[in-house]
Order: sequence, then C-alpha cells, then structure tokens
Amino acid sequence: MSTRELRRAEVLGRVKSRMLRLVDAAKILEVSYRQAKRLWQRYREEGAKGLQHRSAGRSSNRAKPEKFRRKVLRLIREKYSGTEQERFGPTLAAEHLAEEDGQEVSEETLRRWMLAEGLWSRKRRRKAHRKRRERRQHFGDLVQLDGSFHAWFEERGPRGCLMNMVDDATGTTLCRMGEQETIWTAAGVLRGWIGKYGVPRVLYTDWKNVYKRQPTKTESLRGKAATTQFGRMCERLEIRIIAASSPQAKGRVERNNGVHQDRLVKKLRRQGIASYQATNEYLEAEYLPEHNQRFAREAARAENYQVKAPSAAKLREVFRLETERWISNDWVVQYRGQFLQLQPQNRRYGPTKAKALVCEWEDGAVEVHYRGARLDYEDLAVRPQVNQAASKPRREPSKRVGNRGAQDHPWWQGYEQRMEQQKLNRSQVAAPVVVSASASS
Repeated sequence: MSTRELRRAEVLGRVKSRMLRLVDAAKILEVSYRQAKRLWQRYREEGAKGLQHRSAGRSSNRAKPEKFRRKVLRLIREKYSGTEQERFGPTLAAEHLAEEDGQEVSEETLRRWMLAEGLWSRKRRRKAHRKRRERRQHFGDLVQLDGSFHAWFEERGPRGCLMNMVDDATGTTLCRMGEQETIWTAAGVLRGWIGKYGVPRVLYTDWKNVYKRQPTKTESLRGKAATTQFGRMCERLEIRIIAASSPQAKGRVERNNGVHQDRLVKKLRRQGIASYQATNEYLEAEYLPEHNQRFAREAARAENYQVKAPSAAKLREVFRLETERWISNDWVVQYRGQFLQLQPQNRRYGPTKAKALVCEWEDGAVEVHYRGARLDYEDLAVRPQVNQAASKPRREPSKRVGNRGAQDHPWWQGYEQRMEQQKLNRSQVAAPVVVSASASS
C-alpha cells in the first residue's frame, strides 16, 4: 500500500472507533464528503485492504506484449551489449532499434527492461557542489573550445583528439578530429565554425600554450602582453579569449565531450571508420546534423551576436604562423633549418640588419614580408661559404724576444724555469775574467 492509502486507513480507523466524525475525516483526508462515504463503505466491507488501488499488482493495459519484449532484449544482447565501454545506453539503444531494426520502444520502458535483465546499471558519480553558471542569452556571445583525447577508434586505429566547439547559449556543436591538440587543429575547427556560423565574440578555452600563456620575465618588465600564434589569429578577428581555471568552469563542453565519447565511439564502430579524414567526413555529413537536431536548443534572445565571416583572402591572412627573423648581411633569412636567399626588388641595397616577417600556412607555403611588402626568395640547400682565397692571410707572430708570441718568451715558462734562468744569469755576471801570462807579455 502507498503512504496515502495507509493514512486513509488510519483516519478511517479513528472513525470506526468513534473518535472522529466522517465529516471531519473528509476534511483531514482533503476529499469531498461523498468520496469519504465511498471510502468508509469500502473500509467497512473489506478493511484496510479495500483502500488499495484496484490496479495494484496488475499489468498495464498499455504494456508491450511479452513477445515484443523478448525480441527487443534479444536484439540488445546480440548487437548493443558488451563491456561497460562497449554497451549502448537505453537512449542510444532505443534510437538504433528504431532506425536499424524498426522496433519502436520508449527510452524509459527500455531502461526498465534493461535494468531488470541486468543489461544496464545506474552509476552516478557525486562531485563537489559548484555554483551553476547561467547560459549566455545570445547565440555567438560565448563559444567553448576544448580538445578531448580518447580511444575514438578503439582497437581499430590510433588514438586521436576531438576538437569540440559548443555554443553556450544554444548548445550547437561543431567538431573536428585530429592527432593532437595543436595550433592547426584549433585553427581548423575555428575556421570551420566561422565559415558555417560567423565570428563569435568570446572563446572559452583551457590554460594551454596553444591558446594562452603566461608572460616571460622580459615581457613582464616591458609591460608586453603574452600572445600565442592562436591568440594572434583571434586578435585579428577581434575574438577575446577567456582561459578557464578548472574543467568545471567550462562544464558545458566537458559534458558534451562525455556525450561524444559514448555515442560517437559506438557510431564509428558501426560505420567501421578508423581514420581522421573519414571521421571528419562522417561528422560533417551525418553525426553533427543529427546531434544538433537532438540536443541543441533555442537561445533565450533571438539576436545573433555572430559577426559576418570575412572574405577568403582575409581568412588566409589571419590563419597563418608569423615569426620574425633577422636578415643577415648577405640577405639570407634562416627559418626552420632553411636558408632563404632574399631577392629585393626595385632596391639598390637589400634590407640588412633588420627583421623580416616569415609567414607559414598549414599547407606548407612560406612567404617573407618586409615592411608590408612581399619579397621573393630562393631556398638554398646549403648556405654559401666565404671565399677563403680572397680573404687576407693571417699574420704570423713575430719571433722577437719581447714578443709574447715567441715560444722562448719567459711568459710561456713556468716558475721553476724562470728561477733557474735568473740564477744562471747572475752566475755569468759574477764570474772573474782570467787573463793568461802569454797574453800579458
């Protein structure tokens, strides 16, 4: 019996013992007097058991047939079951049962069946309570960006990183698969978002050197802001980057990563996909449209805060690596182990002892710019050596006694050698001169 039915039995028991009138019992039970009379009659005839609902213990008239239930559970065991990482949840299993097997069953009904058969288990991980941040009200006002490393292809292929962008107001998602969380993978998913939706106002990222870094001591002393290559690209597009202090701060994209780690892995397994390129094609053609249709929501305000995407030429100028390099006296710039021989145009003298801007694109193209102008260059396999024959010969040191370059100079001798030399010199000065008799006569 339910709590309400037990309470009715207790109140009607007081009526039976003449402690309450039926009118007062109706007020306590919050029912009409006529309904109280019906309950009192059933209580007198059948006792407390008569107050129990007549449908208790009986199967629902709208229940699925037992044959249908056994068929659905058989399909789940054969196609959608396995280990904790492989098995499908009730929601995803219900979708595939409808799409692939033509068996329509609600998620909650399937959840009860799977729990009863031991094909699913509830696992709730309690975490520390944090204050929930409200969604932004406009589409494009804030977009969260994060990379998720996971065994997306299981044992069929290598591990990868799914670059995931989620709009904070609507939950609209855009993903790209790559090998690592690098500048080019982050720039690629951002460029895809701009081409599809426009330029967002703010990006919410991690504290990683790809997106944002701490300034060096020199930059701190000079008051210069620390900027990464990706940060410079965002500055050119007037996108502000906010670095989150914890994963919980950007919980929307973190939870979205968990959804992909469950649904996308299983869908890639069903499709037999095991490469990055094939994954990106599948994401664009099937997975993302279905995902956004199912999980995205309307923004609180209708105004779109996305800015219109720039032209293709402007985007090519933005999404590139820019590095400053010194120009040597022979007009050579060193970049990534290469020697770029500049060929200044319409100049009598080359731009020596100055810095050139070396620009590199994802496809490997490299350009050299000086004062806003592009310079032609020749990629040298080996840097030209200086002609030794034309250079001045080295002057040999003089062999004078006073010259330290001489090998017998005292400067090269040790202390004991100098002392012996001084004794020898003193003995030669003090020795008497002997004159023979024959010479005197």
